[in-house]
Amino acid sequence: MEARQNLLTFRGGILFSLIPLLIYVFFCVVLFICFKAFNMEALAVGGFLALLAGGLFCTSYKAFWDSVIKGISSITSVSVVIILLLVGMFSQLIKTCGLSGGFVWIANTLGIHGGFFAAFTFLATCIVSTATGSSIGTMFIAFPIFYPAGMILGANEMFMAGSIVSGAIFGDNLAPISDTTIASASTQQFADGHPADIGGVVSSRLPYSAVAGLITIVIFALFGGMGGTFQGGEIDAAANPMSLIMLIPVVVMLTVSTKTRNIYAGILAGLSLGTAVGLIAGLFPFSAVFANDAANNAATGFLIDGVNSILPTCALVLSVFGIMGVLNDSGMLARIADKILDSKMGQTSQGAELICMAGVSLTTILLGGVTSASILTFGPILNRIGAARNIHPYRRANLLDGTANSLPAIIPFMSVFVFIGSALTGLSPVVVAGGSLYGFVLFAVFLVSVLTGWGRRPES
Repeated sequence: MEARQNLLTFRGGILFSLIPLLIYVFFCVVLFICFKAFNMEALAVGGFLALLAGGLFCTSYKAFWDSVIKGISSITSVSVVIILLLVGMFSQLIKTCGLSGGFVWIANTLGIHGGFFAAFTFLATCIVSTATGSSIGTMFIAFPIFYPAGMILGANEMFMAGSIVSGAIFGDNLAPISDTTIASASTQQFADGHPADIGGVVSSRLPYSAVAGLITIVIFALFGGMGGTFQGGEIDAAANPMSLIMLIPVVVMLTVSTKTRNIYAGILAGLSLGTAVGLIAGLFPFSAVFANDAANNAATGFLIDGVNSILPTCALVLSVFGIMGVLNDSGMLARIADKILDSKMGQTSQGAELICMAGVSLTTILLGGVTSASILTFGPILNRIGAARNIHPYRRANLLDGTANSLPAIIPFMSVFVFIGSALTGLSPVVVAGGSLYGFVLFAVFLVSVLTGWGRRPES
């Protein structure tokens, strides 16, 4: 978000411009810690309530809401919302086909068990989360299928739960249709003001994710069976080899998105081919695509469900961009960025990246591990700092998303991922977090990247 002349003044000074953000953070803490409620609708409500209350501290309530609307109507905000709406349809298509069942069939066929099943589950969950672009949705799909199977096949319960959380985070970090990928790319701008293209961001992000993923697979394979008891036999729940055919439209979508650097073309190709393949393979009837529910005067199908499922995330995006509009017009975003740039560490690209990793980490923890919200919150600050130090927008987007989706996202008692894993398995949050190896490894990979300069390149 580009710097503007300061338009807002607050009773008590510029620090009071942070009140909407602080109210939102407080709402996240109460929501996750006290109520244990994990849904985007509630987060969006918290964001809009924070704006309603925070505006009372501004000297002009009208000017405050003018800034909110400017933030919401920015090219970045509108782009994110439109892409999310399109992504929702493709994501729902893959969920409808039951892709996870195909991987259960593979495990049955190959006789995988123990630590190798934990490693296999991580790999399978990575594929599912990359295909759907939904980390939380992937966990609700994968836990009921893979976790009980892992207990039968001798996997360690901590590493089994952690392999699913890790795989979900992997896709959230890498998938071109993930809300965090879209947010991280859209908040980082080239010198001409255009946001970083998603295809270019994903292509440059792949080496980091691949290195971290390979290391994680090896660790799961070596230690994932410790303490587990192999009960023998096969698992037959949800085993469906035919669903694997849906990997074809997923690969096409990923290929078109990265080759053309156009996410819209990728979604069109994947959605069209996926619908055709699913119908021909008999994975769903035409009524699952689009149908009329005359009894309830409503349209149904995965196209409708996909849009409906993503609307809460869109509402969250709008509320966060509204808060960013206030911080931008008050001059607070510029002040924070300037403080970092003027610090001794911020004088170099390496130092600036280290500070930004710390800032992204703190923001993610405070927002309960909701990585899309933390990326949207800290993204404009990192964009200003990165531009000043001539760091390429791709690199900035990767540092932003990679840090948010690593260690800060799996802090026990402050992570939506860990809470869901704990709720679905009955394990303590500490155990689930301890087994989520990908978060630890990915953080280490980016830290090494910053310290050594691996992957860093200038914009010009």
